[in-house]
Amino acid sequence: MKLRKIGNTEVPEIGLGCMNLSHGYGGYPSKEDSFALLQRAYDLGVRHYDTAALYGFGRNEELVGEWMQPYRSEIHLASKCGMQGIDGKRVIDGRAATLKATLEDSLRRLNTDFIDVYYLHRWDKNNVAIEESVGVLAEMVQEGKIGGIGLSEVSAATLRKAHAVHPITAVQNEYSLWTRNPEIGLSAACQELGVTLVAFSPLGRGFLCAPELGLSKFAEGDMRLTMPRFQEPNISQNRELIKKLSQVCAEINCSLAQIAIAWLLAQGEHVLPIPGTVKIDHLEDDLGAASVTLSAEILSKLDDLFQPEKIHGFRYPALGMSEVDTESFACEQ
Repeated sequence: MKLRKIGNTEVPEIGLGCMNLSHGYGGYPSKEDSFALLQRAYDLGVRHYDTAALYGFGRNEELVGEWMQPYRSEIHLASKCGMQGIDGKRVIDGRAATLKATLEDSLRRLNTDFIDVYYLHRWDKNNVAIEESVGVLAEMVQEGKIGGIGLSEVSAATLRKAHAVHPITAVQNEYSLWTRNPEIGLSAACQELGVTLVAFSPLGRGFLCAPELGLSKFAEGDMRLTMPRFQEPNISQNRELIKKLSQVCAEINCSLAQIAIAWLLAQGEHVLPIPGTVKIDHLEDDLGAASVTLSAEILSKLDDLFQPEKIHGFRYPALGMSEVDTESFACEQ
């Protein structure tokens, strides 16, 4: 894989989102199978691994931390604070004491004394100014406990406020063919400020590469059960887009996953996709995107096919949408 910069570090251009191993979708793999997937990613050249205090309510950090010990010096490690599990429930809390305590817990679970990029998983926008939370993260940088500060699910305006307090290394927002909100303003702001745009859910939570997914396919506790895009009639309408995407894939002889990730890589050198999976064959397919080059003609087709007004359903239910700080297209308002 080619290299891209995140902060002052160059990493292979596709990272690994580790959430799926412990959180969000149910039906989690065993520790042994999780280690096998993490190892296969490493063997195929992945070096940027992304986890969070929230995922599995700490179990994901423990899993990644245990696996990576022989490779710690080679792994570019990202984790997150500001949204964690309390009594089995997700809680957003951006207060200084909470962020500091979460960092210490993360360092312990990851069995490391340093995290390369530490994100504010959600801005606690109703209670804490973004400048205050970033100021706390800046102290962590000065203490040598984290290498860079990240934000997640924020707008260009919030990024600029945060960057004025301390340089921001990365912003991690949902970005894919069917979630193009970063193009409203965030992506350009990242380019201007030298911030990496880390694209989570680059495969539309699996839908872009497995359009047969639907409510009957999901395990108990799968977050997609509550997401409007996966409800009828939205999901049937969205499947029509994937049928057309499959036709484009046939033209250039690549998979659905590969065209979706290759499209993101073509959006600029500042974009770093982090697909996640629990299956090694899916991982191998995802990483194959690094070998796919999309022509200007194909990029234009994809741009037209996935115009925001053609996507049916919000990406989160009402509560989730109220918690993020991302820009919205007119068709979403």
